[in-house]
Amino acid sequence: MPNHPTSNTLHDTPDIAVVGAGIIGVASALQLARRGLRVVVIDQQDPGRGASYGNAGHLATEQVFPIADLSILKRLPAMLMDPMGPLRLDWKYMPRALPWFARLLLNLRPTPYQRTVAGIRALNESSLGAWNRLLKEIARPDLLKEDGSLLVFERPDSQQAIDALLARLHGQHVPVDRWQASAVREAAPQLSEHLQGGLFFPRTGHFLDPYQVVSELVHAARLSGVQFLKQRVEGGHLEQGGVSLITDQGRATARQVLIACGAHSAKLTAALTGKKVPLDTERGYHLMLPHEHGRLPFAVTSLERKFIMTPMSDGLRLAGTVEFAGLERPPSMERAWQLHRLSKGLFKRDLNADAATPWMGFRPSLPDSLPIIDKVCDGKVLLAFGHQHLGLTQAAITAELIGQLAVPGTATGTHGLPSIEAYRLQRF
Repeated sequence: MPNHPTSNTLHDTPDIAVVGAGIIGVASALQLARRGLRVVVIDQQDPGRGASYGNAGHLATEQVFPIADLSILKRLPAMLMDPMGPLRLDWKYMPRALPWFARLLLNLRPTPYQRTVAGIRALNESSLGAWNRLLKEIARPDLLKEDGSLLVFERPDSQQAIDALLARLHGQHVPVDRWQASAVREAAPQLSEHLQGGLFFPRTGHFLDPYQVVSELVHAARLSGVQFLKQRVEGGHLEQGGVSLITDQGRATARQVLIACGAHSAKLTAALTGKKVPLDTERGYHLMLPHEHGRLPFAVTSLERKFIMTPMSDGLRLAGTVEFAGLERPPSMERAWQLHRLSKGLFKRDLNADAATPWMGFRPSLPDSLPIIDKVCDGKVLLAFGHQHLGLTQAAITAELIGQLAVPGTATGTHGLPSIEAYRLQRF
């Protein structure tokens, strides 16, 4: 598709411009097009080449708690001192990160924390059904393996932590089964026999290739009339008839805009709404092992080692490390290779890391661990970003919510949608 400056006139102005071609932007674009809107998607990268490319591939509906709790205060020295720790704060980024962390700590108080958990759970409970509907619509249900996931533990003294987590999950009505060591060995016989047991989550699954999921949605969106432009959006402003976006190749106008560019969403949101959102980024790493097939039947997470292993069509993906260092610093790929070291001892035979490829991407994160999903500025601006490490999980349900916000009353089927009250922009 040619990438030339746009000079839209009224008769060819799209109904909505989606800024961001990740999983959330593309899924939303498809929803909007199927509701009768003319849609253009704008991104400086090819679709799906940002955080959507390298996520863990886990449909993590069981993860209803934020990644941080009050123990983060005790862990702060380790976060600063250990460059290979599972949760790291870069020294040089600390001055910029402190205000964000201060707001995070305020959101760990009982009332806001409960509000966060309720908000995450509402999206996650609807996510699997939304994904099944979306994949059925594009005739690719085979992309999702709906076969559960497993959290394992190794040390006998971790039993207390497992029991506490199980009680909390039951309290949130998360489907979960306690597995003894024998059940773990039966389901995943290549795992080490010293594992003590785990928790199995039957209402989860994993994607065989997250990038292919985006690619298939792009294909379906193009067939539905969605146009994709490879341009960098540098700013914008509201006009009487809609929104004007300034790109590196000219000006693009639309009657509405959807900001869905993940960790890069804050600047455009401020330009269009006047609201400065406290958006930061969790830099996530993965290591892809192309020679590892058949080791695991489903995604497996280690309680003590704090990382996840997901079987995919191209091998086994190790993921899960979080780093706070902003958008500008170069990646520390040693953190990706650390994932292979963490896997040692979890299998009867160590994983083969020959020809392994490391990766780093930006997960957009807000201090209350909830995304922003909203329609503001008299309906001219829609927002869908800040899903932290649950962007893949919550993409399909977010797209349905955006479709309903853009074109109320056009939802198909009888499925209900979560209320967006917890995700509105005005909470900041």
